Amino acid sequence: MGFDYPGRVRRLQVSMADRGVDMTLLSVGADLPYFTGYEAMQTERLTVFVVRAEGEPVLFVPELEAPRVKPGEFEVRTWGETDDPVSLASGICGSPSTVAVGDHMWSTFLISFQKEWPHASWLVASELTGGLRMIKDAKEIELLREAAHGVDRVMARIPKEVRFAGRTEREVSRQLIEMTVEEGHDVAEFAIVASGPNGASPHHEPGDREIQDGDLVVCDFGGRWGGYYSDSTRTFSIGEPSAEQVEVHEIVRAANDAGREAVAPGVLCLEIDRAARKVIEEAGYGEFFIHRTGHGIGLEVHEHPYMVEGNHQPIEPGMSFSLEPGIYLPGRFGVRIEDIVACSVAGLDELNQAERGLKLVG
Repeated sequence: MGFDYPGRVRRLQVSMADRGVDMTLLSVGADLPYFTGYEAMQTERLTVFVVRAEGEPVLFVPELEAPRVKPGEFEVRTWGETDDPVSLASGICGSPSTVAVGDHMWSTFLISFQKEWPHASWLVASELTGGLRMIKDAKEIELLREAAHGVDRVMARIPKEVRFAGRTEREVSRQLIEMTVEEGHDVAEFAIVASGPNGASPHHEPGDREIQDGDLVVCDFGGRWGGYYSDSTRTFSIGEPSAEQVEVHEIVRAANDAGREAVAPGVLCLEIDRAARKVIEEAGYGEFFIHRTGHGIGLEVHEHPYMVEGNHQPIEPGMSFSLEPGIYLPGRFGVRIEDIVACSVAGLDELNQAERGLKLVG
């Protein structure tokens, strides 16, 4: 499934011209594959895509990594072990007055480029690229949908195939990673398994706690499918849940529903956060919803736009993002329900389809 990489670069150049940016330097991180189709290795050897406001871009790569670069629409120049790649790359750039730098460029390279152009002004490239990457085309949405359906299939298998009680969080996490790959992902990037009181930590690292009867277990996992990410969360009950656990789960589910109902072109990101948060606040648990309602997703698992108070970005067709309200009761348990959705001209496009009720497992 190919993408129009030169077209993406041209849109970047238009954005650069509008902002008065002479040069954009993209190294490791998701911007590079977005504009070139090539994902650089994160090593001490510099890979940099040099985009000038006018003229053709050039991709500089270490000579030993050149075989990884598929022939494409851009000039590729290699550098050897005794070359100075910063000097080679800056040599084609003249004396730019304003330079945008990829958000994930290593500081050692950034400082070297700054020494080459001591009088230039600098900005993070996401000020230019973020707006371009936020709007997914039909191919990108389809890859996100396939990734979402892959984790949906894992969710459907969990009650039948995954034993929780008596096993450690780490053991269950490993099984979810294996199942994510079995269901078609190129790689499983993460699998949070947070049981009992650990469920009150949204980004808990699975450990050696043995899962017990009566626990709620938050399972948040995903990976990459054709370069694009999945990210989904469900909460499972080990045996019959208490009345309080059922109540909290239903509140979170209602908040998830409220976020879905708010998605439409023109709605502000903060309004989606408010819609979900209002449900939890009115139920008396507002202080226990301690993170934003959602994040954009694409070539990165977290990217623009963010569903958070203060973000006045209007939702546009082609945007994809998570809806993941949660309630976290310290020392006791947590509940989160997360799905990936997109916005179309018609409104909500539900990429994840897995059932959102509280599932009982053993």
